[in-house]
Amino acid sequence: MPLRKKMGLLLLLIICQCAINSIKTCSVSKPNIILLMADDLGVGDLGCYGNRTLRKDNNLVETPNIDRLVEEGVTLTQHIAASPLCTPSRAAFLTGRYPIRSGMAAFSRVGVFLFSKGYATTLIGKWHLGMNCESSNDFCHHPLSHGFDYFYGLLVTNFRDCKPGQGSVFLKGVQKGLVLPIQITGIALVSLVVGQYIGLLKVPFQALGYFLLIITISLMGFVVLFSRNTDTPFLLVLSYLHVHTALYASENFKGKSKHGLYGDTVEEMDWSVGQVLDVLEKHNLSDKSLVYFTSDQGAHVEEISSAGEVHGGYNGIYKGGTSTNWEGGIRVPGLLRWPGVVQAGAYIDKPTSNMGIFPTIVGLADAQLPSDRIIDGHDLQPLLQGKVTQSKHEFLFHYCNAYLNAVRWHPAGNSESVWKVFFFTPNFSPEDSNGCYDSHVCFCHGGFITRHDPPLLFDLSRDPEEKVPLTPETESRFYEILRVVHQAVDNHTRSLHAVPNQLSWNNLLWKPWLQLCCSSLSLATVTMSQEGVHCRYIWDK
Repeated sequence: MPLRKKMGLLLLLIICQCAINSIKTCSVSKPNIILLMADDLGVGDLGCYGNRTLRKDNNLVETPNIDRLVEEGVTLTQHIAASPLCTPSRAAFLTGRYPIRSGMAAFSRVGVFLFSKGYATTLIGKWHLGMNCESSNDFCHHPLSHGFDYFYGLLVTNFRDCKPGQGSVFLKGVQKGLVLPIQITGIALVSLVVGQYIGLLKVPFQALGYFLLIITISLMGFVVLFSRNTDTPFLLVLSYLHVHTALYASENFKGKSKHGLYGDTVEEMDWSVGQVLDVLEKHNLSDKSLVYFTSDQGAHVEEISSAGEVHGGYNGIYKGGTSTNWEGGIRVPGLLRWPGVVQAGAYIDKPTSNMGIFPTIVGLADAQLPSDRIIDGHDLQPLLQGKVTQSKHEFLFHYCNAYLNAVRWHPAGNSESVWKVFFFTPNFSPEDSNGCYDSHVCFCHGGFITRHDPPLLFDLSRDPEEKVPLTPETESRFYEILRVVHQAVDNHTRSLHAVPNQLSWNNLLWKPWLQLCCSSLSLATVTMSQEGVHCRYIWDK
């Protein structure tokens, strides 16, 4: 069957599946919720956060569609990811809890894995939170086992090893002797499984990436239209593969940016956001919908292709990037639009967290937060609507994998200071090829870090670039601040309870009996029903 017909068949199957899952009734007073999450996007990559390096035509706005959210909604200027790595950050985003509470914080070097009430729920794009537990078809960690009615996308992650000629992330680790050969072998085998799942041996990556984007937009339009007709609110999580390496841009966007392929993918993602907003407007749903845009963490600053092209993003004035708790690794875009409910063009310069999205949605859905666990995020509605001026996040705890790395303290009251205390820092130097970024990520223990006694202290309100640590001589309250922070750490530590380590080596290493059920020469979608788990093949041998 020609590829075009097969794509059409797949789209039809997706639409039918979505329609079946969306037949529900619910109060129309609840807003539709659209959560847009980029992957490894730097806070400085967007025009609304100051970027002026993307468009070749200097008379054009860098990211006009994402910037619409700024003009028509609220911008969070201190929006913080709960982790500087994909898996723990996404776990926190979905649960409203620090990753360590769910066992999603690693004690080993590798820190990543290689909810509805009357809502029709869909997840499109990247999951990266696991798949199977005991067998190849139990799908205990699949999105459909965690509150989503429909899922189409990538279960693991995207990386340069999958694209010929772009170099290898994993081989760097082997060459540097940073991981045991057997561990690398296991991870490499995982990469083969990823290739198997997304049809690597059958379908060109560029075609697949563009096709996924088309499917996303088509699906979005259908979900919105169907919800309008049935008075059913919907929740859509559009989890972009953009702009995680390996990078891919369709023909319409190649060469569009001055920032090379990375900039092209930012422009393509911006176009996609525009398509979503246009569909909402077309069907008179803008006023009934909360739209949220963010990134799971800051941009890589060290990504260089085998051809020497910079594939990393831009974190603006902020130091560091992905895998570090310097501001460049955890300060992310935070844009929210809900016309008539949140003030258009407003800026909130108070610390907020992506863990706050979960309790915010629970509140909007008239549901109840779980009472059997601590929820670390706070409902953003009072802050967004101007009912309060102070964030409930007086303290935010920054983990480097499972190790408490730093603490942020914004004192209650009229204080403008935002204190940040580092107990240790990774041996990091982006200007020096011998720094930890030469091995792609920074590690969090042993000889990879430097401990500080006393801890490093910064006031982000005066030094957002984290250039000059304060001392007892330059800050009269130095020891008082440390005392308050240490007390907060003690209180936080007492609230933690032992949980299974989801990112142990035993869980990370490839297990043949847990591999996907689908043919290595097919792209297939996996569905679950009361009768069991099924594979549906799209491209056959």
